[in-house]
Order: sequence, then structure tokens, then C-alpha cells
Amino acid sequence: MVKVSVVIPVYNVEKYLKDCLNSVTKQTLTDIEIICVNDGSTDNSLEIINEYANEDNRIKVFSQENAGHAVATNIGMSHATGEYLFLMDSDDIIEYNALELTYDKAIENDVDFVIFKAINYDNSTKSYYETESYSMNEVYKRVGKEVFNYDDVKDLIFTMSVTPWSKLYNRQFIVDNNILFPEGLIFDDNIFFWEVLFNAEKICFLNEFLFIRRFYSTSSTNNGDLRFLDSIEINKLIWDTFNKHGHFDEHKEVLFNSRVSSLYTRFTKIKEEYKDDFFVEMKKSLMTILEDEIYFNDFMSKLNSKNKNLFIQILSTENSKDFELLRETYSSILKNSK
Repeated sequence: MVKVSVVIPVYNVEKYLKDCLNSVTKQTLTDIEIICVNDGSTDNSLEIINEYANEDNRIKVFSQENAGHAVATNIGMSHATGEYLFLMDSDDIIEYNALELTYDKAIENDVDFVIFKAINYDNSTKSYYETESYSMNEVYKRVGKEVFNYDDVKDLIFTMSVTPWSKLYNRQFIVDNNILFPEGLIFDDNIFFWEVLFNAEKICFLNEFLFIRRFYSTSSTNNGDLRFLDSIEINKLIWDTFNKHGHFDEHKEVLFNSRVSSLYTRFTKIKEEYKDDFFVEMKKSLMTILEDEIYFNDFMSKLNSKNKNLFIQILSTENSKDFELLRETYSSILKNSK
């Protein structure tokens, strides 16, 4: 059994793929397998993977018709044989010593997963920058070098990065708990992370920046196309996951507010031609909260003033243009009243 299985779903990333593969093949931990799942790429990505596989027998290549990140990652995990599992995107980079450091940490503490830091890289400006969401300094201040679990950090869980690539997982832990990515959706990291966190008995934090997350405007989570509609279903699945593990009530204030604010954020970032479609589905999703009067009153009592106004404005308008006009009018009134 190899020490670490690295799973890399690949789709049309010929510009960045060699950087990714170089960072993995040059790891100081050499006892690894690298599972690349070509998700129906139409550029030269498959050729690049095969080129690397011909030079490095640790690379295993699988191909499928385009089915999305979740399906490709789940297939990759099903082929993994390693003691530990690392999942990364094919446009990002991992530091050369990352797998060695995280594997040693995992073995030393016998944990279900190791969490570590990531740094951002802006592809347009060629600059690096730190964000709290990937640094998770508050979490490290709490846990330090100690082994912990959900109960130890439950007041900080929304400051933890949901991304799969800032963790090293015990593969048997993932298999035993049947943790998979929800297929057919983007923003699927959320569900995978909450399942991992709620099921884990032992976690440790490695206070090192070991991953470089590349940011560019055409990535699937930034390009504002119709796939942004997936965020509506993801929000529902997040609530379902918290309910499934019995953690909804203790976090419902955050979950209620996040449901409204995150949908509005996606609405503001989706391309203009898709705004009506998104608005209709966003409104339909929020309308379900009105079906139970007690639930609705609880929901409204937990919303902060900003999200309460957003919620009311969404429900009281018929389309995206009316909603945006109402938002502008409301903002103008607030501004003039100061």
C-alpha cells in the first residue's frame, strides 16, 4: 500500500496542468500514486497527462465523458489504494514537501484528517496574498498542536476552509463513512467538508502554508454562468447535512443568515443574461420557508437587519430587474437618511 493517493480531476486546464503535475511528481514523499481523471477535456489536457504518465509510473490515467468535478473526484477516490488521500484541483500547486509533512503529522497523531494552510495566487497580477479563510488562524490559536474534533471548535467551524485541498484524509475513514462529493453540482466542497468534519473523531492542524490556490476569472466557481444555480441546491444540502448530524439547531442563526446572504452574493456575481433565471429559483427556494408559520417566525427572528431586508425584498418582487430597482431605491433612502 502506498502512503498517499493523490486524486486530480482534470478538465480543460492545459495552461496550468504542467505546474500542477510538476508540484506533485516532485514531492519529497515519493511513495505515492497520482490518479488523474480526465473529465472529457477538449483541449490538450489528456495529452499532457499521458506525457507525464509515460515518464512516471506512479501516474494512473482514467478518462470519462464530461460529467463534472464531483463525478471525476469520486471515480478517482474509488481507484485510490493509499493509506492517506489528497484531493487537489488541476490548476493549483502544492509545495514540494507538503505530502511528507502532512503524512508524518497524520501518522504521528493517528488522525482522520490533517488540516493545513493555503496561500492565494492571483493569476492576473502574478501576486500572492493571504486570506483568513485559508489561513484559519483563529482555529490554530484554539487547537495548537493538540488533536481535536468538532466539539472542540464548534463555535469556529464557519471560519474553517471547506476546500478539500487543504486537508490530508485517512482514506479508510472516508471509505468507512461513505463520504462522497454530491454529483452534478459545483460548489460541492461544502457538503464533502461538513460530512468529514462531523464524522471525524481525531483531527490535527499543521500550521504551514503548503498549498497555492490559483485564482483566475474563468474558473468554474468564478465565471458566473448558469451553473451558479447549483448554489441554491447546495444551500439546501448544507441544511440537510447539519440536520442529519444533529447540529442544525445550535448553528441555525448562522445557517439562516448564510442562506440569504450567500444566495444574494451569487446573484450579484452571475452574468446579466442569467439573472432572471437565478432570481426565479432563489425566490422559489426562499418561499419554502413560508410553508410553516412557526419555522418562518423562527427564521425571521434570527436574521440580522440586512438579511431580513434582503429576504423581504426578494419575496416582494417578481423578477431580477424589479429586485435590483428595489435594492437601489432602498440603498438611496438609507443613504439620504444619514
